[in-house]
Order: sequence, then structure tokens, then C-alpha cells
Amino acid sequence: MLEVELPYPPSINHYWRRVGRATLISREGRRFRASVVAILAAMRVRPLAGDLAVEVEVYPPDRRRRDIDNVQKALLDALAHGGAYADDSQVVRLEITKREPVAGGKTVVRIREA
Repeated sequence: MLEVELPYPPSINHYWRRVGRATLISREGRRFRASVVAILAAMRVRPLAGDLAVEVEVYPPDRRRRDIDNVQKALLDALAHGGAYADDSQVVRLEITKREPVAGGKTVVRIREA
């Protein structure tokens, strides 16, 4: 099992940007992904194989209204990019719980074989 504390992910509404005809990951999205990659590299994480169950606890940075389903894409993609698993298609179970806000926000992720 892998357990890791990560920054609060950008909303899917802020993750993508249109540049002409191209759709790119936003500066905020790239910054988040780089943070996740660095944290997983420091932990020397090896990719998990097979079907995976992912449990996520999100702690927003403030009390503004936020849709819980807007954090999953950036988070799952960053975990794959950081080497937690080969591809987010391996995730067969996903549980997300929104907790009370904490200063700066954070995300706690637990990944185990399903």
C-alpha cells in the first residue's frame, strides 16, 4: 500500500487551457504535477501493478464551495506521471471524501491493490 500527502489539486476547471486550437495543461496544473512527481521521487515510489483501489481525502484551502468531483482528474493523472502506477486506467475503485479546510489545502491518498 502507498500512502502519501500531496498539495490540494487544481480544479478541472483550472487544469486545462486552450491555446489556439490546442488544449494544454495550465501553468497551475503543471506546477501541481511537478510537486506530485517530486514528492513521489523523494519517497522512491515504485509503480503498483494490476487493478488498484484509491482512497482520497481532500482538505480544501478555504471554505469556498467546491465540487468534489473536480479534483480527481488532475490528481490521478499526476500520480500516474509521478510513477505511482503506469496508467490511471488501473484504478477500478475510487473513493473521495471532502474534509474540513486546512490552511493551504492538502490531499491524502492511499493506493492499494484491489
